[in-house]
Amino acid sequence: MALTVRTDEALERALDALCADEGLSRQEVIRRAVIERYERRGHEQRVNASTERMLERWGDVLERLGSA
Repeated sequence: MALTVRTDEALERALDALCADEGLSRQEVIRRAVIERYERRGHEQRVNASTERMLERWGDVLERLGSA
């Protein structure tokens, strides 16, 4: 599958620097960046869901501790 990515000067510099530093192609740098962002988003959603569960379970205790 082909994809065209439009870039500006700042993105070109950043992409060139990453390719040189990591010894990777532009395609691989972009692929890894997208996958990393996707995985991070999933992690953030899991943390938020866990936080909500903990607040439901322990919210009253946390509130009492905060007013002590």
